[in-house]
Amino acid sequence: MGRKLFALSAITLGVVVALSGCDDDDNTVSSSSTKINRDLAFTAVHTPETDEDKRAILASPSVKIGDKSYDIGYKTILRSGDQAGNWRFGQLIDFAGNPLVNADGTANISNSNDFASLLPVGDKLFMVSHFESRPGAMYLTELSQNKDNGELSPVDTRPIDFSGIRGGWVHCAGSVTPWNSHLGSEEYEPMANKVDLETGSLDSYYDAMGAYYGGNLLELNPYDYGFNIEVKVLDEAGTTSVAKHYAMGRLAFELAYVMPDKKTVYMTDDGTNVGFYMFVADKEQDLTAGTLYAMKWNQTNAENGGSANIEWVSLGHASNDDISGYISSRTKFSDIFDKVAVNDDGTCPAGYTSINAGHTSDELGSYQQCLSLKSGMEKVASRLETRRYAALLGATTEIRKEEGVTYNPDDNKLYVAISEISRGMENNQKNGTDNTTYDVGGYNHIQVEYNKCGGVYELDLANNSDIGSNYVATNMKALITGTMKDYSGTTFENNACDVDGLANPDNVTYIPQYNTLIIGEDTGSGHQNDMIWSYNLSNKSLTRIQTTPYGSETTSPYVYTDINGWGYIMSVVQHPYGESDSDKSTGAGDNAAYTGYIGPFPAFK
Repeated sequence: MGRKLFALSAITLGVVVALSGCDDDDNTVSSSSTKINRDLAFTAVHTPETDEDKRAILASPSVKIGDKSYDIGYKTILRSGDQAGNWRFGQLIDFAGNPLVNADGTANISNSNDFASLLPVGDKLFMVSHFESRPGAMYLTELSQNKDNGELSPVDTRPIDFSGIRGGWVHCAGSVTPWNSHLGSEEYEPMANKVDLETGSLDSYYDAMGAYYGGNLLELNPYDYGFNIEVKVLDEAGTTSVAKHYAMGRLAFELAYVMPDKKTVYMTDDGTNVGFYMFVADKEQDLTAGTLYAMKWNQTNAENGGSANIEWVSLGHASNDDISGYISSRTKFSDIFDKVAVNDDGTCPAGYTSINAGHTSDELGSYQQCLSLKSGMEKVASRLETRRYAALLGATTEIRKEEGVTYNPDDNKLYVAISEISRGMENNQKNGTDNTTYDVGGYNHIQVEYNKCGGVYELDLANNSDIGSNYVATNMKALITGTMKDYSGTTFENNACDVDGLANPDNVTYIPQYNTLIIGEDTGSGHQNDMIWSYNLSNKSLTRIQTTPYGSETTSPYVYTDINGWGYIMSVVQHPYGESDSDKSTGAGDNAAYTGYIGPFPAFK
């Protein structure tokens, strides 16, 4: 996601996955002989061509499930700035819980709505929504569900207090755990080695977080941010608990997704020259302690997005308690690593290891770094500088814009969206042109052809007794990729990828028993208007089911198969007119983001 505030994530609800494809007693997956394939077909929406359509949210008006058709569409629950009860949705707050205001005195409201979870608690239904901003925010909204048609509407909303974990940061995508909690992310962890220790400043992106502490940058600690955050709604009164899971590592998290065993978690890392990670918790339904692994890509094919066999490099075991003290005592980057300049010949001085790892470039635009780990700091490095430590141990840190992840319980497969196949994923190139920046000093594990439009990858899973999980990925290959296309001089000249195919897939979610993968986009020049697609895994057909207004992205499509007899595909439309085409905004409220859903559907069962 570069420095653009994107998101969108998806994944099937863990509880649903367990019910539809897994036996909780032995954590084995249903065999293909018992696989159920039900028919599901959306009415396609057209590619926006007129100014009117490019300003609108277009969504499939109907869906055919089996031999019956149902009217659906896009329904808005709340837009950023909407009042529901005593609070305006998306109002940012400071450490003391006071509303933040802009320089002109207006309310500081985030239009970066991202993942929104639906959490039934007793006889009530809650939505936890997070916002991809600095400071970050999460809102708890009580919802009313119409018993006759399944439509959802807000009762009231309020911000969740994050002061106990020193605030939230750039909440990107998310998921729902099998135990019905909201698992959110913090993307683009601050580069702790770049913070000015005298002023507390790093850059304008990081410094915006200072508003949480009244503008005091010295109060900020870069190691407070870059973790997975779990929010539990404890009762029908809406009491919440909040925890950052330091044991899971610190990265540019797009999202974490918990598998049906309630212990294995896959975690995606966004940006340039990043990795792919797996966490195996010690106990079910408890993410406070476990062993962390990083992927090593062993390439088997370079064509059509590439394919590889996967190894998992252990980064060791840790608990939240092991790490929290180092954060609260304000451990510095220099306490963990000794870092020196690269030699003129591209090598590192004796005693230092060369790595090439992001998520952003280091000094002078380089990703190559010469590091020496301080004695006894292995565990700390593994959780506070996870990507660098993984690279030191030989894991792959060459992925570009790794986004959503979801699980298919019917076939026991995992899907990962890679928004752009470029840079570190190429062989000493950048966007098809010779450039060593993203491979020099590293391992150059991934060597595939440039594809601006990106793709979705499929991973087979198997039992691994050494790791202690039945859900360990063994290989990875491109399932579907976008196609670059030149539309110069045509109606679609503002699109660089085929409008009838993917452009920069961001998040994915799977509908169990219907063999259907839902794919959302986060694209700039790939498609002028971001889209959500339905992909039939049997016949490989791709159907456009939603488009979004100018300059917005489709964040966090997520399937809920059965909430009181109704199904939903959550869909958030983030920052309209905010990523491109800002000149098209009328300034009359059309910049407000949408949190809503496609549906309602009859329960997917």
